[in-house]
Amino acid sequence: MNKVVIIGGGVAGLSAGIFAQKNGFESVILEKHHTLGGECTGWDRQGYHIDGCIHWLVGTKEGTPLRDLWNTVGALDGVDIYHPESFMAVEHGDVTVHFYRDIERLKSSWLEISPEDEDIIEDFCKDIKQLQSFSMPAGKPIDLMNIVEKVKFMLSMKDAGTIIKKYEKVTFKEFASRFKHPALKMAIYSFMPEGEYSVSSIIFALGSFTGEQSSIPIGGSKAMAQRMVKKYISLGGTIESSCEVVDLEIEGDVVRKVRCKNGKSFEGDFIIAACDANALYERLLKGQYPDPEFQKRFNNPVVYPLASNIYVGIGYEGVLEDIPRTLKFSVESVDIKQNKKPIEHLQMTHYAYEPDFAPQGHTVITFAINQFQEELEAWEALSKNKEAYKEEKDRIGEAVIMAMGKRFPYMVGKLKLLDVASPQTYTHYCNAYRGAFMGFWPTLRGRSLQHTGRIKGLKNLVLSGQWLQPPGGLPIAVINGKDTIMRLCKKLKRPFINV
Repeated sequence: MNKVVIIGGGVAGLSAGIFAQKNGFESVILEKHHTLGGECTGWDRQGYHIDGCIHWLVGTKEGTPLRDLWNTVGALDGVDIYHPESFMAVEHGDVTVHFYRDIERLKSSWLEISPEDEDIIEDFCKDIKQLQSFSMPAGKPIDLMNIVEKVKFMLSMKDAGTIIKKYEKVTFKEFASRFKHPALKMAIYSFMPEGEYSVSSIIFALGSFTGEQSSIPIGGSKAMAQRMVKKYISLGGTIESSCEVVDLEIEGDVVRKVRCKNGKSFEGDFIIAACDANALYERLLKGQYPDPEFQKRFNNPVVYPLASNIYVGIGYEGVLEDIPRTLKFSVESVDIKQNKKPIEHLQMTHYAYEPDFAPQGHTVITFAINQFQEELEAWEALSKNKEAYKEEKDRIGEAVIMAMGKRFPYMVGKLKLLDVASPQTYTHYCNAYRGAFMGFWPTLRGRSLQHTGRIKGLKNLVLSGQWLQPPGGLPIAVINGKDTIMRLCKKLKRPFINV
């Protein structure tokens, strides 16, 4: 029986482990943290549970290939799904712009705000509607398809291709400028106010959301990851937690041994690095097996930017009923030293639909504040001074509470800071390069990466996970974990078991 050693116990590593067990391999997952799940996680603070990952999950619609995959790995099988009525609501002055799940309701509400924007609203909604039936492919990776399968795949991507062509070279700022009403301008502009980020990303997200393809599994991120852990163990898989890989013993073109910080070492016929790409190429391989595609991206952050966030958890002594699950509102008092420009909006998400996340009669609320290249570098530098780092996180948390009090006066005195995670939090727990929680973000000049994970010069080591395909995220991770084992079966000339 061939043995597979998997570095990293996030969604990609768990997916690879589950399919390894299903396909007759002996496998072991080596995880740095004491809890598996990687960035698909949550944590408890002061009687509250902070969900640290899923804002909406692609692949929740029954009968779609991706939902079938989520079910197969145990993530969503038999799980209740929450369907929020809006993707997000954005306040501008006395006007609130809702991104409703019901596309007709979205359209009518926007037309009510700005009849003079009828043409662009109609066109925007038509394009979103065109993507509602698009389902993320979760079958064979392209490199394993025969010619007939490739033709069928290209035909299935026809609608998506049309939208990509239309929007891939349009920035959020440019698209926002097409609207006449300031509230609609701001609703679009606030997603990505600066930079060369393509507006196609939000078109696809709304197509998935309004097409019932994306919703939220009840129980949150950590519970979902733990269901995958349970599935893996039930199939006979082995887990070594608190077992960070720090070195690879390489002989010729083969990795002979995987060495861990706790002194343990592991040998396997195949090694799957289901971890951060930079951690693999620079830390474990010490820069000796460079990949030109990844080098090009890591060395050009303007064209291939990385992103993270500041994540603030707040407990509220009360129950939220009439506020959209995710609301973006204007602020004046939140100053973040790492940001060159002042924060103009805060995006809050509440979990009133998850009563178990908070004490009875209370609600947990989170805020995600985008951080990009310069901010990531600033956090990296600040983290070297532990006292200053903690003071800055606490200061940001209190500033967010003050801003909430101004927007919601009835909450004053009923809010308490639970936790503040910075980009460096992702680095500390997950070895995420500069705290980036996803892969390279799509920009106008960036070329899409489609990588097989093969490491040139090494026969038995491959990279797996969200870094192989932009923009990353949980769906890409679970698909690539499966694809890695599919490629391994192909290499060994054995059938792949997918159920």
